[in-house]
Amino acid sequence: MKHIEIGGLPVGNTRPLTVIAGPCQLESLDHALMIGHAMKEACAAAGAGYIFKASFDKANRTSLSGRRGLGIDKGLEVLAELRRQLDVPVLTDVHSPEQCAPAAEAVDVLQIPAFLCRQTDLLLAAGETGAAINVKKGQFLAPWDMANAVTKIESTGNRRILLTERGVSFGYNTLVTDMRSLPIMAGLGYPVVMDATHAVQQPGGQGGSSGGQREFAPVLARAAVSLGLAAVFIETHEDPDSAPSDGPNMIPLDQMPDLIATLMAFDRLAKAHPLSI
Repeated sequence: MKHIEIGGLPVGNTRPLTVIAGPCQLESLDHALMIGHAMKEACAAAGAGYIFKASFDKANRTSLSGRRGLGIDKGLEVLAELRRQLDVPVLTDVHSPEQCAPAAEAVDVLQIPAFLCRQTDLLLAAGETGAAINVKKGQFLAPWDMANAVTKIESTGNRRILLTERGVSFGYNTLVTDMRSLPIMAGLGYPVVMDATHAVQQPGGQGGSSGGQREFAPVLARAAVSLGLAAVFIETHEDPDSAPSDGPNMIPLDQMPDLIATLMAFDRLAKAHPLSI
């Protein structure tokens, strides 16, 4: 079973849990630093690794009127400065091949959005940067089909890969999480991540924007971490209901320290008694 180093942090299914957390959308340097400092402190207190996440461009908003963020130029400038000041690894999404090289100069992890996980040119461009690549499994994709995304990235010589579960479509405006997908993807030999907040999203559920059931995000996080994973992905905000995107499924920032401490207890138990599947 592989583990990978991200900014000096070892991330793997048998290593202590890493928390990938931050706001959905990058709002400003000051806002990102506020959340990043709080999360870094909470993770350090609980013994978890920490990777900051935020998106410079929400290119897949439900509505044309949805706020998209700071854009690539300002966004990457902010993320690079945040990485310098916080001294933690940073993750952000990329949406097209030409974004990959500049993004890899500013952050440690390039994330492939779930809707784009089959886009060969994007996967190849991301892999060619040498950065760590987090591929989110499409809401339409079987877990074993993530082998094809892995093969595409590996063809570039890059084996710094993370695989993320974020729920699967179940009828209209609803996602469910099949926990079997986590050990199945782990069988591909790479660290596995559970995206607990997007998995409770209700895509398009509010007409012009997505809904969500944030109260169930800790439920999925606990269930997934109890299997023994590399990381959990959680979006958080000090006032989710006022956030520019994905507010209904984000966890309030003041609830994160207790949640992380609880997840670390599950993680220690899971890794002391690993499953054999």
